[in-house]
Amino acid sequence: MKLDKSKIFILVATIVLILDQLTKYIAAKSRIDIVLIRNFLSLSYTTNTGAGFSILQGKQIFLIVFSIIALGVIVYYYKQTPRKWVPFTAMIFGGALGNLIDRIAYGYVIDFISFSFWPSFNVADIAVTFGVFGAVYFVWRG
Repeated sequence: MKLDKSKIFILVATIVLILDQLTKYIAAKSRIDIVLIRNFLSLSYTTNTGAGFSILQGKQIFLIVFSIIALGVIVYYYKQTPRKWVPFTAMIFGGALGNLIDRIAYGYVIDFISFSFWPSFNVADIAVTFGVFGAVYFVWRG
């Protein structure tokens, strides 16, 4: 059975959004602080009023508007999106929507995955990163 483009997009974006919001809810509710690998990896509740790597701290209105525009661009160009790009586009959409929900609801994004050498992040950030790398791969490959 071959799913059509729209079903793939909705399925992937929904899975990303649900996983993102569920894990953030658990992290926030429990104020999680668990060391998984000492001096390397932990799950620690934190908040970020900026974007990736904590840039644009406190620029919530800009980040909200930028996210809405990015989501709109994805929707606008969706029909021209090649089928092989759809899962990656959906990851970007679901992740951007997950972080947008946080920004609007709380005024910050909930992060909880922490490597000792990297800023904290969340499931939405992972999805956006994989989505961008996947899309770039297909663009580069032709």
